[in-house]
Amino acid sequence: MPVNYATPAADQLLPVAGIRLGVAAAEIRKKNHRDLTLLALDAGCTVAGVFTSNRFCAAPVQLCRQHLAGSGEIRALVINTGNANAGTGEPGCRAAQATCDAVAGLFGVAAEQVLPFSTGVILEPLPVERLIAGLPAAQADLRGDNWHAAAHAIMTTDTVAKAASRSLVSNGRKVVITGISKGAGMIKPNMATMLGFLATDAGIAQPLLDRLVKEAADASFNCITVDGDTSTNDSFVMIASGQSGVSFASEGDAGWAEFKAAIIAVAIELAQAIVRDGEGATKFITVAVEGGKNVEECRQVGYAIGHSPLVKTAFFASDPNLGRILAAIGYAGIADLDVDAVRVWLDDVLVAEAGGRAATYREEDGARVMAGAEITVRVNLGRGPAAAQVYTCDLSYDYVKINADYRS
Repeated sequence: MPVNYATPAADQLLPVAGIRLGVAAAEIRKKNHRDLTLLALDAGCTVAGVFTSNRFCAAPVQLCRQHLAGSGEIRALVINTGNANAGTGEPGCRAAQATCDAVAGLFGVAAEQVLPFSTGVILEPLPVERLIAGLPAAQADLRGDNWHAAAHAIMTTDTVAKAASRSLVSNGRKVVITGISKGAGMIKPNMATMLGFLATDAGIAQPLLDRLVKEAADASFNCITVDGDTSTNDSFVMIASGQSGVSFASEGDAGWAEFKAAIIAVAIELAQAIVRDGEGATKFITVAVEGGKNVEECRQVGYAIGHSPLVKTAFFASDPNLGRILAAIGYAGIADLDVDAVRVWLDDVLVAEAGGRAATYREEDGARVMAGAEITVRVNLGRGPAAAQVYTCDLSYDYVKINADYRS
């Protein structure tokens, strides 16, 4: 079960004017399983995305990058689960192209106006004929209020669907933001997440949206890790339909700061939901690193702690074996780190200072904090004004079981 997370009810996920969603069971990997999702975008939408840095990136990722770099307006997204179409070579590229061709034929648009996404098992051919056969049913299901169904249809090893929605008043008009994400394992996204889709009915000029999607990813999906593995299919896409009547052309526009903060808050909620549903997770851990020379080194330390199997298994056992945290800080790669200046807390309990165990620290205090379901590890590097946060989870027996049985 996820750590303190439940999928919002369908009526809590606000429709975004200009965007319709439909789902279907194409049986790509499993029988009677909704595994195909379509998003239909009205004319006038702007779309931007960021994608995995994995050099074995999936064929759909390659095609998405090409289509977003083109001059055509994006009019549809198609998402399948059960098969990643990654490590599939030229046949995989042809399958991704055939998917776009089929969707384009249904909607009467060009194939270059379609973005394809896949998630699931790597190194297996995509049964594209099943995907294409399922498209008419997904098209028939298209509705503006279908975010809840879509959140379920993009799941793989997730135990719960992940979604978030909110509205705000900007320049006298209501603006809606709704998003969904999926992911539970193979999570250390070097820019995004396994899959994430966020939409708004605000209008956002393309150059501004290109910057916003990267900033939102850096503040959210780039701050999570379950197991330190970067997927071949990581994708985070942002869509702005412009149908609310509110539009932004530059960062200096009235209301932009508040709107941007709301977008990032939704992205953080979706990203944290992935960690809360980490495969086998029993605890949600925030690693807050401050006192760095720059954000990059703060993240470096945060990830060293968040990736460490020794740290993560200690949290699972509620064992305050806190030397493991110090070791991770020490090997994070800051060559000139003054360890005597470093201080470490578990929640409000000071654990280490002056190069060693804090004089006030008691083992029972550490055990009390580690027994909780939500824990904050705070590190002050004592070398500057920068700060960053990384979100992670513990590593349990079930993580091994889930991944050992993943293909069965």
